Amino acid sequence: MRKLQAQGIHHITLTGADRQTSIDFWEGLLGMPFVFEQPNLDNPDEGHLYFDPGDGRLITVFTNETRKPDPKRTPTDPGCVHHLAINVSKATFSQAVARLDERGIGHSGAKDRGFMDSIYFTDPMGFLIELASYRFEPPFGCSHADVMIEAHRIRVERGDYNIAEEHLADAIELLVERRQATLSADRGPKNPY
Repeated sequence: MRKLQAQGIHHITLTGADRQTSIDFWEGLLGMPFVFEQPNLDNPDEGHLYFDPGDGRLITVFTNETRKPDPKRTPTDPGCVHHLAINVSKATFSQAVARLDERGIGHSGAKDRGFMDSIYFTDPMGFLIELASYRFEPPFGCSHADVMIEAHRIRVERGDYNIAEEHLADAIELLVERRQATLSADRGPKNPY
């Protein structure tokens, strides 16, 4: 038996309301360029809008002009999507509360997640959106996932409840030591003073 090896998310498709509501939310609020449009090839009564979330991958939305926004919370039953997390820079995150407030969009306020900061609000269809900002940059040649798995191992070894910035810093140091050679015989910490 062999795996079907994933290499990243290709796209995520959501069910939206009408075309303009989708454009106004994904591009007009979240800044995702509207890059492509065609009919839903499985349902000729729907449009299929494509947005670039910033990493070259796609978020797509099925639209229908007979559907209107319904802000009731979308289902969170088993098998349903709970929320969609969108990566934002620290600079953007620091402006999120004010920018949501100026539009009158209710939100959770900033949440400390140990390794990232989050804020939650719903789209016009009641779907939960998270703006997430990492508290670290991975070392060159490493991914956020590389840092997270090492930070997790460090956290578990130390018996800590959740990942904190100390675990991230130690994970980054470990990854740098593994990936980058040195001419020094001893790479341990020193006090030059």
